[in-house]
Amino acid sequence: MRNWLSGLYFCFLVATPAFADDAVTTFSLDNGMDVVVIEDHRAPVVVQMVWYRAGSADEKPGVSGVAHFLEHLLFKGTETMEPGEFSATVARNGGSDNAFTSYDYTAYFQRVAADRLELMMKMESDRMVNLQLDEEDILTERDVIIEERNQRIENNPSALFREQQGAAQYLNHRYGVPIIGWQHEMVDLSLDDALDYYQTYYAPNNAILVVAGDVDPGQVRDLAETYYGVIPANPDLPERTRAQEPRQLAERRIYYQDARVAQPYLQRSYLAPERDSGDQEKAAALTILAEVLGDGTTSILNEKLQFDSRVAVYSGAYYGGLSLDDTTFNLTVVPAPDVTLEDAEKAMDDVIAGFLEDGFSQERLDRIKTQVRASEIYARDDVSALANRYGRGLTQGLTVEDIQAWPDILEQVTVDDVMAAARDLFAQDNNSVTGYITAQEVTQ
Repeated sequence: MRNWLSGLYFCFLVATPAFADDAVTTFSLDNGMDVVVIEDHRAPVVVQMVWYRAGSADEKPGVSGVAHFLEHLLFKGTETMEPGEFSATVARNGGSDNAFTSYDYTAYFQRVAADRLELMMKMESDRMVNLQLDEEDILTERDVIIEERNQRIENNPSALFREQQGAAQYLNHRYGVPIIGWQHEMVDLSLDDALDYYQTYYAPNNAILVVAGDVDPGQVRDLAETYYGVIPANPDLPERTRAQEPRQLAERRIYYQDARVAQPYLQRSYLAPERDSGDQEKAAALTILAEVLGDGTTSILNEKLQFDSRVAVYSGAYYGGLSLDDTTFNLTVVPAPDVTLEDAEKAMDDVIAGFLEDGFSQERLDRIKTQVRASEIYARDDVSALANRYGRGLTQGLTVEDIQAWPDILEQVTVDDVMAAARDLFAQDNNSVTGYITAQEVTQ
């Protein structure tokens, strides 16, 4: 992948429908840390985000969940801060903070008054290198993440179903391992596991600093050099390579039964290409395809399955194009009370077959583009959303230009582009997983 900084110390002002007014300045520190400054002077607020190019898909085998575990541990103490002091200081200064982990990144953020940015940088740079952990921290926080899994996954049959489907979809790639971790591995996560991940990936040359809000790029650069620029780069940072998927030669089906399921439904996922730097057109067509097929009451699946045949009470399509490696395109159908999952699946397949045969109108495409354009424009009203957009894209292989060009690329998608993407996606079922989730039969 090419360097996302195609030029240093200058402002990108790309004329796109949604981002024509974005003022984005980029530069790199001498230690390799990349910095993105997004100016928005409408309110005296700033969001600081530090994004690490490492997530759960970068974990070593056998320690699933360690990336998310370390995210929790970073709120423990450092050489200069007591445990919990970081968030308490943010709150005392009228701000909010949090963090999140995904397959391809881990991010930490604070939203505060603009004049508190220096304090945020001081604290965030401190925990990049000075985290202090002991066995008691490991034991207490490990219990926290296990309880989090119990609440979010073990107590949620839909979440358990999605885990099984993901594991079936990815035969070799780490995307088949849940971000929070497999339960049997989480219980054994150790201090050494956490420190190994921390010392490997938490380094300035593996991080992107995104600052959005009422700031001056020169001021941000001075502060970044003062607090982050003095941190040594990790000379042993490993190349970011993952095990890739082999050819998928067989359609897979899963049947998940759980007595807690109140409403049975089916879901099918297809392996699909992600958004790639300099080559986002296929992803744009798939994004529009998901809107055409399954987004909202006027989508084709909704019209055919819910209003015309009344075989479903809900239908949808989803494509998550922001991904470092191959992603998925998903279809979901919740059958009406008197309709079996088998009949609902057949009806869904018939709709897809009819769509591939008949296509869709330019009028429908124009309406969807209007909705997409509006959502892109509205997203600019939130500096947190702007910072998130750039951080996610950059940690997943895109450039600043790619991110700014995205609305224009979506605008250029044609009906023929969408139909070509649909034919490629649905041409064969050997890269798909179809899952049924239903309640267990009760025996007397």
